[in-house]
Amino acid sequence: MNDEKIKAIPYAKEELHQMKIGWIGLGNMGIPMAGNLLSAGYDVTVWNRTPDKAEPLLARGAGIADKPYHLLEQCDVVFTMVSDDTAVKAIYMEADGLLSGNARDRILVDMSTVSPETSRFLAERCRQAGHRFLDAPVSGSVGPAREGKLIIMAGGEQESFDRVRPLFDKLGKLALHLGPNGSGSSAKLAINLLLGITVQGVAETVLFAREMGIPTEQMLTIISESAVGTPLIKGKAASILADEFPAAFALKHMAKDLRLARQAGASSPLAESVYASYQSALREGLGDLDLMAILRYLNGAKVEA
Repeated sequence: MNDEKIKAIPYAKEELHQMKIGWIGLGNMGIPMAGNLLSAGYDVTVWNRTPDKAEPLLARGAGIADKPYHLLEQCDVVFTMVSDDTAVKAIYMEADGLLSGNARDRILVDMSTVSPETSRFLAERCRQAGHRFLDAPVSGSVGPAREGKLIIMAGGEQESFDRVRPLFDKLGKLALHLGPNGSGSSAKLAINLLLGITVQGVAETVLFAREMGIPTEQMLTIISESAVGTPLIKGKAASILADEFPAAFALKHMAKDLRLARQAGASSPLAESVYASYQSALREGLGDLDLMAILRYLNGAKVEA
């Protein structure tokens, strides 16, 4: 389809709300994201390996499918938001997976953080099955997901992106089409590399300041009000001060993302440093805590040294 035809696609409110949406993956991110589509008036049907997790959405009017492939029979667009490459491949490729049915010409959107290679693999399998595929991971954790303020990075055909864009607009504050399949996943690994570096940098700064006799609360204020201050630091301040790290973005997921970035070629000195730190913290049993728990790991390593 040429650009003129793409621009001519109508997105009248009535038409959009006739679109039927499928959603797979009801974790900390999936529930609020699917919920935002429900709040926007869309017909949403969900599937999850643990059906009980669907209860909050069912109470709000969502439907539930018995098998993943049933979503493609019932829906126009199906989103997947699961933990890793293995999980998403299973959702698409297992005997009752998304691609096992007879439906054709659907748009499948994977918002999981996976390798670009996996995204391109799924795109090709979808093409062979007569569907279109976007890799569209997000930057942002539970708070932005709940508020519909995620950043969405998409790879795939422009036409498919344009068709799904109104849905993205309900999920995030910014949606970018970055190129062919794999581009969204590549951008997600890049931004999460910066996230890992930033969080470790804050942790190292706080620990150094403590050694020099600077109270942590004051150091966090200095950071936040300086040129290097970010909303991330302000958001993590309470956890740092309390030394309590309930997971908004689990450390185990950051460790996984840094591993994927390394496999994709990220090998700079900073990339190698944060990769090693998060893998060690994972081995120390901190994986289910928030990624800011890297502070606890680095502090322990310093004490042991």
